[in-house]
Amino acid sequence: MKQKLTTLLIVFTVINMFGQVPASTTNYSNKTLTTADMVTNKALKPLKKVPLDEASMLIYDYDGSLFSWDLEAETIVWTVKATDASTEMCANKITLQDGVVYVPFVNGEIFAIDNQTGAIFWKSRLGSITDQIVLKDQTPIVKNGKLFIIAQNQNQNSNLYALDLKDGSLAWNFKFDTAVNDTTPLFFDNKIITQGGSNVYIFEANTGKILSQKNFEELITGNAVTDGQNVFMASKKNTLFALNPNNLDIVWQFKLDENQNNIKERILCKDNKIYAGAQGSQVSSLYAIDSKTGTQLWKTDFKDDNIEYIVKENENIWGYTRKKKLFELDLTNGEIAFEAKLTTLPISNFEFPKEDNLLYYYCDAGLIQFDLNEKDENMYYMRTSLADNPYSAYLKIIR
Repeated sequence: MKQKLTTLLIVFTVINMFGQVPASTTNYSNKTLTTADMVTNKALKPLKKVPLDEASMLIYDYDGSLFSWDLEAETIVWTVKATDASTEMCANKITLQDGVVYVPFVNGEIFAIDNQTGAIFWKSRLGSITDQIVLKDQTPIVKNGKLFIIAQNQNQNSNLYALDLKDGSLAWNFKFDTAVNDTTPLFFDNKIITQGGSNVYIFEANTGKILSQKNFEELITGNAVTDGQNVFMASKKNTLFALNPNNLDIVWQFKLDENQNNIKERILCKDNKIYAGAQGSQVSSLYAIDSKTGTQLWKTDFKDDNIEYIVKENENIWGYTRKKKLFELDLTNGEIAFEAKLTTLPISNFEFPKEDNLLYYYCDAGLIQFDLNEKDENMYYMRTSLADNPYSAYLKIIR
């Protein structure tokens, strides 16, 4: 007994000396990690808060490079790429907090970057160069000293990772039973809520302990949003669920119109109202739903077209469709307040500068500055080469 206690004391002493537990023992949801799931990290400089370069915009280009674009000088300030030169796809979004840019690359790498200089604080790799993990359609969730993100390895297994924000090391990991999980997890009330196939999970954010799990008959594919009381997620088919964030009991469910589905990331929640964009073969619709009762408030149809993107800005809903229609909807009744036919198809989010008459988006040719008064597209930054099939890009004005 004395010998066992001595051994335990030695173990705890080693942990305290080196400041972290080996990854295999910090994996609270799985006891061991294979090389296909392993997290490695390299701290290059101490993480710290950084002042914002408010004259710049971050552009995550569809070739997989992230660069800072000076909006006044119209020049590139710095550029960062993944370690693997062959990783030529954006596929994800970035998060800016305390002047630090957190960017996931499709090859499984995640960097923490100084927004002013492009200097890298730390690098993490999920998986390895030979057993690459795929990061797709992810926005890093940065909360309570951790970064939360979901990835898939080459064996088509999905993993939820929590990384230590200081150096990118593994805090905890959970391996889902299902293969497909491209949704962004939701941080709410010190919990992580996400889906894995037809299952929805609640994790304790600090430790990764499963607090609740519920199986649905339908595949759940929509990002989770909350009104501060309940959590809302959509199925791949045509159902929107309101869930209790403590036990995942269904509070209410809302059925979309026939032949409409695929809400995915086109869902917002504001002032006890849910705004969801559904796609369809003949008609796609944007729904406004009361978050307390599940009652439809209004619906706006787009015939022979599909909604690709929505965002709330200036108390209204903005978005674009597959057929290059730019639109603004009145939040109170869903009526079209503004629309324009674009000559270039956006492949990114919208960013609105301080000037009310402008918005930015990215297309296959580069950065577009759109004048809302003149309904005019100005090529603000032109790429030197074009891709045959650009997947996506992402913009973030630093402010």
